[in-house]
Amino acid sequence: MKTNELMGTSEEYILHTYNRFPIVLDHGKGAYLYDTDGKEYLDFAAGIAVCALGHSNPEYLDALKGQMDKLMHVSNLYYNEPMMEAGKKLIDASGMDKVFFTNSGTEAIEGALKAAKKYAAQRDGHSGHEIIAMEHSFHGRSVGALSVTGNAHYREPFEPLMGGVKFAEFNNLESVEKLITDKTCAVILETVQGEGGIYPADPAFLQGVRRICDEHDIVMILDEIQCGMGRCGRYFAWQEYGVQPDIMTCAKALGGGVPVGAFVMNHKVAAASLEPGDHGTTYGGNPFVCAAVSKVFDLFEQYNLISHVQELTPYLEQKLSGIAEKYDCISGRRGKGFMQGLVITGRPVGEVIARAMENGLLVISAGSDVLRLVPPLIITKEQIDEMAEKLEKSLA
Repeated sequence: MKTNELMGTSEEYILHTYNRFPIVLDHGKGAYLYDTDGKEYLDFAAGIAVCALGHSNPEYLDALKGQMDKLMHVSNLYYNEPMMEAGKKLIDASGMDKVFFTNSGTEAIEGALKAAKKYAAQRDGHSGHEIIAMEHSFHGRSVGALSVTGNAHYREPFEPLMGGVKFAEFNNLESVEKLITDKTCAVILETVQGEGGIYPADPAFLQGVRRICDEHDIVMILDEIQCGMGRCGRYFAWQEYGVQPDIMTCAKALGGGVPVGAFVMNHKVAAASLEPGDHGTTYGGNPFVCAAVSKVFDLFEQYNLISHVQELTPYLEQKLSGIAEKYDCISGRRGKGFMQGLVITGRPVGEVIARAMENGLLVISAGSDVLRLVPPLIITKEQIDEMAEKLEKSLA
């Protein structure tokens, strides 16, 4: 079937909630993707920061095939070994205490919000608590996740949403302090805002939020769905700030491509929040996805991916900053590790993305004016050079 016929079939049967780019991707290898016409693309989107190991990693695929031959699903009514292995590796990497596996990042957010509300209800003996979230944040598309997403464009068509949510200004500690009341049960924020435009948290801000939460016995929730799993040069971006959340959410790169998420809690919250019957999932933590999670952690260690990101980040930033200085349509660069953004001015960011795609480079947007680069963590220095060449060609 030809590419146009394939796209037509999609439009006929698939609900049109995405304005997809006019290519049909067929297969991938390493940091490259190939469409049904055989054209090659250097992938600096990684399935929106999911494919940390790149595409078609043979050891990862062998682990999935091996688990498929044994057991795919049993439900959470029974124990399964891959979930135990994956859970231990996630706890070891985060230094936290308890994990609940979900099907997605959005579901991880939902679980984190429920845990924070239950913790406060146990503490105070009543419900009716409030949550502080951040302006320009993004936490997912479900009703609860939308309720704490700080962008009215996403929220308004679906209101009324979950009540009791107030929005503070990201990186403005005073704006958080002003919203604290005796009803506040949680503060939720991304360690690096992704969809909002690639904004890393200031160290003083994140440390200040931690202090406020400690002083008032408020649950601090850090959303590491996009910025976690090595993308910012640590397993989790908050590990560079000298703080630890009470609850962390993660997903995307956690499974290397299979749909899986998790929320992780410290002992304080785990011991005084969700109990049997409070939360559940049919598919979450099944043997197949947990075999993927377990193998992802093994390959991170085998390939020293955290060190690799740390070593190549200065070179990537140097290349992107050089491009920003060279072209008037770019007003700056910001980001951490392999989560970088170029601010595009004077022309639509979608135009740059389309031209890059024509030149064999896949990049995506963040917010209305940021070109987002979130490549597989396995990229090489040579591939950074190739990206820079293709991007400059697209900007010229």
